[in-house]
Amino acid sequence: MTIHSSVQIGNVIRNAVAFNVKNWQGGAMNSDSLIQSTRDFFTVLEERKVDYVLVGGIAMLHYVEGRNTQDLDLLMAVSSLDKLPELKITSQEMYFVRANYGALQIDVLLTQNPLFKKVHKEYSQVQKFLDQNIPLATVEGLALLKLYALPSLYRQDNFARVGIYENDIATLLHYYQPDTTALLDEISKYVNETDFEEIKGIMSDIQNRIKRFKNDSR
Repeated sequence: MTIHSSVQIGNVIRNAVAFNVKNWQGGAMNSDSLIQSTRDFFTVLEERKVDYVLVGGIAMLHYVEGRNTQDLDLLMAVSSLDKLPELKITSQEMYFVRANYGALQIDVLLTQNPLFKKVHKEYSQVQKFLDQNIPLATVEGLALLKLYALPSLYRQDNFARVGIYENDIATLLHYYQPDTTALLDEISKYVNETDFEEIKGIMSDIQNRIKRFKNDSR
């Protein structure tokens, strides 16, 4: 399954938001505005030549079916934010910015982080969508970002996101069979020894799950 346009991306986000009961509080939501905001935002990125890479759930949808998301995730230099004064920043950390563009929530992973910069430069490619070219992370890039995030999510006891990220990794490994040794070698450069040992354990568990699935499906 491939998402072919910013309108379809807007539809994915709209549907994810509309069917999340947490968003039903406080009256009706104009979910159609998400489509317009998404289309406008990608147009702005292109017109202003913003150097970004699409990651997260929407990028996953380019490679696998069934992924859902409520926001856009981008890799971007902090300096690129200056080209987007319309963004209303709601929170900002060292490597992360959350902002709104109209009705659209946008999460920016800042390339001040060495791994984010690596994925931005070396694990991305421009894909032709129906109405424009959009740079997005490769299978390997997405896997690296999710592996990198998992130890922190475990420490936060964020069970829901752990499940989503591990399933994303498993799905990418199952369908595309990237070089897992190379992925581990790469991620080892950006995490401490304790987190790396945990990531190796997570990767081993995922690979065993894939083996069981293949054996059971024969």
